[in-house]
Amino acid sequence: MTSITHPDESTPLSNAEGERLLKRVLRRIVPFIFLCYVISYLDRTNVGFAAITMNKELGLTATMFGWAAGLFFFGYFIFEIPSNLLMQRFGARVWIARIMISWGLISMATAFATGPVSFGIARFLLGVAEAGFTPGVYLYFTLWFPGKWRARATAAFLLGIPVANIFGSPLSGWLLGVHGFAGLQSWQLLLITEALPAVLLGIACFFVLVDTPNKAKWLTPREKDWLSERLSSEQRDIAAKHGNTLRGALTDKRVFVLAFINFCCIVGSVGIGIWLPQIIKGLGMENATVGFVTAIPYIVGACAMTVWARLANRSQHLMRYVIGALCLAAMAMVASALVNDPVLKVACLSVTVASILSFQATFWAIPSSFLTGRAAAGGLALIVSIGNLGGFAGPSMIGLIRDYSQSFSGPFYAVAGVLLLGALTMLALGDPARRNPPTTAPGSLKEAPAH
Repeated sequence: MTSITHPDESTPLSNAEGERLLKRVLRRIVPFIFLCYVISYLDRTNVGFAAITMNKELGLTATMFGWAAGLFFFGYFIFEIPSNLLMQRFGARVWIARIMISWGLISMATAFATGPVSFGIARFLLGVAEAGFTPGVYLYFTLWFPGKWRARATAAFLLGIPVANIFGSPLSGWLLGVHGFAGLQSWQLLLITEALPAVLLGIACFFVLVDTPNKAKWLTPREKDWLSERLSSEQRDIAAKHGNTLRGALTDKRVFVLAFINFCCIVGSVGIGIWLPQIIKGLGMENATVGFVTAIPYIVGACAMTVWARLANRSQHLMRYVIGALCLAAMAMVASALVNDPVLKVACLSVTVASILSFQATFWAIPSSFLTGRAAAGGLALIVSIGNLGGFAGPSMIGLIRDYSQSFSGPFYAVAGVLLLGALTMLALGDPARRNPPTTAPGSLKEAPAH
C-alpha cells in the first residue's frame, strides 16, 4: 500500500500563505523590539529635561551641557562595530539583553553625577553600553524579513523615536515637579525612574527573542523552510551583485557616504531632540507644560513618518522621498529661526522633527539593499557609528552657538545648513543599489572566485 504524504507537510507555502506568515512574524517580533527602542531613545534624550534643573545644580553652562551630553555618541562610535560583530557570534537574544541591562544600570548611575566631569563620564559609558543596539536590530531584521517586509519592520521600529517623546515628555515634565522623594532631586528621580524599564526589558529578552527562524518554536517546519529559503535566496542575490565580505563593506565608499548623510541627519535629530525642552522652556512655560508641548512635534512626526514610509514603499523613486525629507527639514528649521510667535515656532519645529523622522523611516532601506551577511553586520554598524557622531556634534554646536549668541536662531540656521548638506550629498550619490563597485578594486564587495 502506497503511503500518502499530507500536503501541508511536503508542499512549500504559496505566495499568499507566505505573505500571511510574514505578517504574523512581524506581529510577533516587532512590538517587543519597538518597546525596547522606546526605552532606549528615552534614556538617551531625557537629559534634555533633566537639564532644566540639573545644569544649575551641577554647574553646567550651555556649552558644557552640549559637550557632555554628546559624549554618549563617542562611546557609541568606538564600540559600535565590535558590538555588532559580537552579536553575530552570541546571537541577538543574549547580546541585546546584555546591552539593555548594562545601559539601564549606567543610566541610573548618571543620576548621581556631581559635576561636569562625572556627568560627561556617565554619558560616555552609557554610549559604550548601548553601542550596537540600533545596528544590531537592523541586522536582526535581515535574519527575519525579506525585502519590503524588512522596510515595514524598520519603519515600525523607528516609530519608537516619536513614541518615546510623546509619552516620555509629559512623564519627564511631571517628574521634574516631584521634589524630595527618597532624598532625591527631581532630575535624579527622572533619570532613575526612566532607566528601570531598560533593565526589566533586558531580562525579558532572554525569554522573548529568538535568534533565527530555524530556532522559533512557534513556526512549523514547513514555515521555517519557506522563510529560510526566501531569506537565503535574497541574500544570495545581494551577495552575487554586491558581495558580502566584511572587508569589502568597510572599504566601500558608498558606506562612508551613507554614514556622512546619516551624520547630517543626526546632527538635527539629536541636536533638536536634546535641546527641545529648553527651547520650549524659553518660550515662558512651566515644567509640566513643557513636557506636553515637547510631545507635539513627535505626535506630528509619528503620523508623518508612517504616511511618508508607506508612500515611499509604494513608489519606484525611493530616493526622492529620502532627499525631499531632508530638504523639508532644513526649510522648516530656517522658518523656526525667523518666527517669534510661540505657536508658529512650535509648528515649524514640528515640521522639522516630522521631516527628520520621515527621512529615517526611508533611509535605512538603502544600505540593506546592497549589504548582506558580514558586510551587513559591519556596514550597518559603520553607518550608524559614524552617523552617531552627529549626536555629539549637534548638541555641542547648538550649545556653543547658544552661549555665544544668547539666542537659538543661530543654532537653527547652523542645523538647517547641515541638513541641506546631507540632502545634496544624497542627491550626488544617487541610488547605491543600482551600481556595482569594480570587481577588481582592492577591498571590493565582490568576492574573489573560490579555487
